[in-house]
Amino acid sequence: MHRSALRPLLITLPLGLLLTACGSDKTVGTSDDEAAGHGVPAGVVEQYAVLEKEIAERGGETTAGDYRVGYIVEAAEPWFQGEHGGHGALVNREPAEGETHHIEIIPMEAATGRIVPDVPVRLEVVDGTGKVVQAQDLNFYHATFFHYANNFSIPQDGTYTLRATLRPPTFLRHGARDEKPPLSAPVTVIFRNVPLKNGN
Repeated sequence: MHRSALRPLLITLPLGLLLTACGSDKTVGTSDDEAAGHGVPAGVVEQYAVLEKEIAERGGETTAGDYRVGYIVEAAEPWFQGEHGGHGALVNREPAEGETHHIEIIPMEAATGRIVPDVPVRLEVVDGTGKVVQAQDLNFYHATFFHYANNFSIPQDGTYTLRATLRPPTFLRHGARDEKPPLSAPVTVIFRNVPLKNGN
């Protein structure tokens, strides 16, 4: 998590849980029951720790409007999806022939650092001539950290631009009549000079 967004979270975390998130196997001065009973759940701490590591190692980030947006590039991945048009039992879907990369976009609320659900995201992969090589709507995935992604077919290794358009989330918002609804404006973020190679 970005340091400014992480600061409110750190204030509420028990010391023992913080030390666990930083790599210790056990909390210091805090029992498992105490850690589970208050503060931030260990799974939430792990989610953001792993997310930050992967953004640093395999992607990048920017800010736009109310968002901090990260991206991560990996090799094409499998996932579970509903059979019969998405309405049946969940079955494993292996990468299709020609799919080379799994590209993830992670929209976070800049003010809090929270991953934002229900965001319609469209991602375009643009080559050096300005041609859109492929454009897709992204799916929302359950994993160590929640994210939006899809598998892409990149025809050749090279350096590309990722252009992600985030439309306002579909969830309802609490607030008073005279307040501006949060996360209510669409944004487009651009990541330039992204290397995409088979086997990423």
